[in-house]
Amino acid sequence: MRPRATKLVAAAAAAAGAIAISKAVSRARARQRQEVCSEHHTADECAALHAAKVARIAAQLRAHDPGRPVSLRKKAPPHQVPKGGDLRRFDEKIDVSDLTSILDIDPVNRTCVAESGVMFVDLVAATLRHGLVPIVVPELKTITIGGAVSGCSIESMSFVYGGFHDTCLEYEVITGRGEVLTCTPEDSNSLVFQMMHGSFGTLGILSKLKLRLVPAKRYVHVVYEKYATIADYRAAIWRHYQARDVDFIDGIIHSPSEYVLSVGRFADSAPYTNRYDWWKIYYVSTRTRAEDYLATPHYFFRYDRGVTNVRPRSLVGRVLFGKLLDSGTMLRLAEHLHWMFDDEHPVITLDVFLPLSKVEEFLAWYEQTFRFYPLWCVPYRRVRDYEWLADSFYAGLQDELFLDLAIYGMKQPGDANYHKLMEDKLRELGGVKTLISHNYYSREEFWSTWNKRNYDAVKAITDPDNVFRDLYTKTCKAAMGIAE
Repeated sequence: MRPRATKLVAAAAAAAGAIAISKAVSRARARQRQEVCSEHHTADECAALHAAKVARIAAQLRAHDPGRPVSLRKKAPPHQVPKGGDLRRFDEKIDVSDLTSILDIDPVNRTCVAESGVMFVDLVAATLRHGLVPIVVPELKTITIGGAVSGCSIESMSFVYGGFHDTCLEYEVITGRGEVLTCTPEDSNSLVFQMMHGSFGTLGILSKLKLRLVPAKRYVHVVYEKYATIADYRAAIWRHYQARDVDFIDGIIHSPSEYVLSVGRFADSAPYTNRYDWWKIYYVSTRTRAEDYLATPHYFFRYDRGVTNVRPRSLVGRVLFGKLLDSGTMLRLAEHLHWMFDDEHPVITLDVFLPLSKVEEFLAWYEQTFRFYPLWCVPYRRVRDYEWLADSFYAGLQDELFLDLAIYGMKQPGDANYHKLMEDKLRELGGVKTLISHNYYSREEFWSTWNKRNYDAVKAITDPDNVFRDLYTKTCKAAMGIAE
């Protein structure tokens, strides 16, 4: 063999060996993260291990100068849309990176107790060993259960159960002064419990959650229903919602004349399975396939390489690098390369929620104004009237269902601010958007949608010194690089 060929073979063998070692280390770490404390320790020992972490975090907060804001240092990557000038990067950090333990799984009562930094990829693996899963599993593996509450996570079981928060039974909250509160929907801290939803970490640190679980099977069978009009699409969503004849509903609007509704059911067996964590793209498959089978974890995280903005874009790029570029890796890269982002005219990544009765009117406006596809769609049941939204938001609202429409990766044409156009249209139609993206509300506009009375009441209990910033300042000013 020629010397150059010998070197190439040696290099290839070394690379293969390095990848194999990396995979082995990754699997070992995952197994450690997916261990359940109560399976190895007594209840008192698990409580003591958790209490020591909480005490350390509380001590950090008590020692902090209350005149300066803080942010959290977590193990999981941040899941808000990266922004170049985000002032929170310069905050003093409270280290919560060890809040990653699954404390207990009760298969009889179908509940789980876990620390807030547990990622859904690990929680799903641990609960599936008991034939159970969290009721609402967000689309990205590295979203944490605490982040799912603070950031309003939803997914394809939301047409029955609402958001992840709606499946939770109890929260432990560390206040800005280092006190520890336990809150449930029924106790004296019930308003604290409800206001933690969508608070983006501004009302205290979620340290422990108790959540409900639901029986699961090994596979999910997905059928792709195709529609040519939004009226027929909306009617199909409503029909399945009333019949409760499926376990999962989401969909993709590929164009104004191509609507795909993805309806899934748990299955005991599968004639074949697909997975979308390498070179195949899930949302593209919904356009061409009539049905699909996925192992349950692969169904939950079918969008982990991107919902409708998969990277790399090219097939060759995905074959070469797609296995490496999961959502967690991409988000960490984005955070390190934040200086590359255009904050003056940012790419649009946002989720908007519309009452189902307003969807046709909204999409007619959207087609004239935005003209960007595909859109991800998730029906969302109005489980309760959330305390964090203003009373006026619900005044006269009859809809039982909302539709979440997600726009990922739209470049803004011209000089118009399409984020602001969207905010104004949502207020007109009685909709709302999540605050993970770029936000341009004035203070008055913001508090016409969010509930300032309830927010201030809980803020006085959990963060009277405002060390976590208030919700408007954090999401509409500091995150946008604007000092106040």
